[in-house]
Amino acid sequence: MDIQRINPSEKWSDVTVFNKMAHFVEVAEDETADMLGQTEQVFAQAEAMLASVNSDKSRLVSVTIYVTDFANLAVFNEAWIKWLPEGCAPSRACLKVELADPNYLVEIAFVAAVK
Repeated sequence: MDIQRINPSEKWSDVTVFNKMAHFVEVAEDETADMLGQTEQVFAQAEAMLASVNSDKSRLVSVTIYVTDFANLAVFNEAWIKWLPEGCAPSRACLKVELADPNYLVEIAFVAAVK
């Protein structure tokens, strides 16, 4: 089976698709935003990436959420619940980490089924 890499660069691809599963990671473009702002940016970017591979947020299989401060988790969770279609929550892990850019508050790794 072939591996499809969308917009590959030297360090990453925007999305990698293998065996009808899409893998990608999103961070906020405007890292000066607060947790809600960064989260909403990540969700908007994720929807665009999903659409680019003929998928959508109802087809998320798994996510790994990286946050820099668990004090922001309630804000994230509220936005997460509003963003996901009812009954479509994927499996998820949430970790407190230090991200590559100290201004990032959240980073999410997504895995989704492709239609």
